[in-house]
Formats: sequence, structure tokens, C-alpha cells
Amino acid sequence: MKKTPMTKNSPYKLSKNVLKGKTILITGAGDGIGRSAAISYASQGATVILLGKTKAKLEKVYDEIEQHGYPAPSISLMDLLLADANDYQELIDNLIKEFNKLDGLLLNAAILGDRSPIEQYDVQKWVETIHINLTSQFILVKTLLPALKKSDNASVVFTSSGVGKTGKAFWGAYSVSKFGVEGLCQILAEEFDNDSTIRFNCINPGAVRTKMRKSAYPLENPEDLPAPEEVMEKYLWLMSEASKNISGKSFDCQQ
Repeated sequence: MKKTPMTKNSPYKLSKNVLKGKTILITGAGDGIGRSAAISYASQGATVILLGKTKAKLEKVYDEIEQHGYPAPSISLMDLLLADANDYQELIDNLIKEFNKLDGLLLNAAILGDRSPIEQYDVQKWVETIHINLTSQFILVKTLLPALKKSDNASVVFTSSGVGKTGKAFWGAYSVSKFGVEGLCQILAEEFDNDSTIRFNCINPGAVRTKMRKSAYPLENPEDLPAPEEVMEKYLWLMSEASKNISGKSFDCQQ
């Protein structure tokens, strides 16, 4: 049976325009949860920076946001597998020049990798999966910290998974990368604990109707799952002022 993540009495329910004046960067913004998060943030008044590798997908999300009359977004093309030091430097330089600061960072981009036993796991695919899902997130946070520090109240949200909390057979590099994401979040939360204006948290969307989910569970009926836009409540809450004293925690969207 399809879950209903949001309830009328939810403590995470917010008023309108709670993100007005904020600038938020979303990785993997062209599809799935990243797309829904970008539109949700924009609908609450945020200016969103759409980061991804496929220009056509990002432009489609850009157009959707504009058609709704939300604040004009920005597009940043980057392939997280191939990006080098110059690409990251260009990202922070352009961001500071255009927006001066960054109030929110949603690290959403990820790949599934191989669904196979460790014994048979392709080494190159392992390296690529760890790089996109974990290493690039470390580099992005490190690169964007100067812009995050310029915000009065910045929020960094990592995307976790159930298999990043309990190891599961055949989930290989994806599971390991999500364990790493949880650890990276906790380390940053501790390192920035004293009088910091930046908070770091993880969010696990759970089983959601996305292409990645379909790839992982091809026999599953997608209609039994919530759509990405139906699990946005905690995504919004974590970017809002309502969560400003919360750091180093991990949240499940559907619990």
C-alpha cells in the first residue's frame, strides 16, 4: 500500500515562503528527488542553483520553475565523475560573483552502481560509484564552505539511505558510499559545532518512485510508492529556519 508521508499535524509542516531570500544549490537537480526538491524550494521563495550533467534536463526544470512564477533559477553544468579542480573553482567563483553567499546545499546526486556480490564487483564501477556518491560530496562541501560561511544560517543536507545504516547483500559500493555519507555528515557537524552558522544533516527519502528505484527493483509496482514531491516535507524543513539548531542528525522522510 502506498504510504502517505505528510500529515496535517506533522511537526515538520511549514508556513508559506519559508525560504524567501535564500539561495540553495541542489546536485542531481535534473530528475527525480533533485528535481522535486528544486521546485519545492523555489515554491517557498528560494533562488535555486540547478547542478547536474545533462543540460536538457536542467533546462526543463528551469522552465518549470519559471512558468510557476517562482524566483528565477540558475543552471550549473557539472559532471561529478569527470570534474577537476578547475571545475570546482569555477563553481565557487561564479556562485560568489552572482549570489555572494549560499544558504543551502542539497547533496542529492548519486548512482546505483552494480547490484552484485562483492566477490564479483567490477573494480572500476566501484571506484566510480564511491567517487560520485561520496568523494564528490566531500569536494563540493569543501569548495563551497566559503559561500556557506557568508550565510547567517546555512544548511547542508546529505542524502542517505536505509542501506547506509544497515549493510545489505548485493548493494556493494552504493551501500558503502551511503555509510560514508552518514560519517562525513557527523564529522562535519562536530567540526562546526562551536558557534557555527552552518548545520549538517542527512535525509533518507525511503522508497520513492524514481528511475533509480525502478532500476534497483524492476519487478516492483511504482504506483505503490510515493512520488518524489510527496516526500518533500522534511527536505523543506531542513532548509528552513525551523531546523536551525539541528545538526549531525539523520532523518527518514517516511517515518
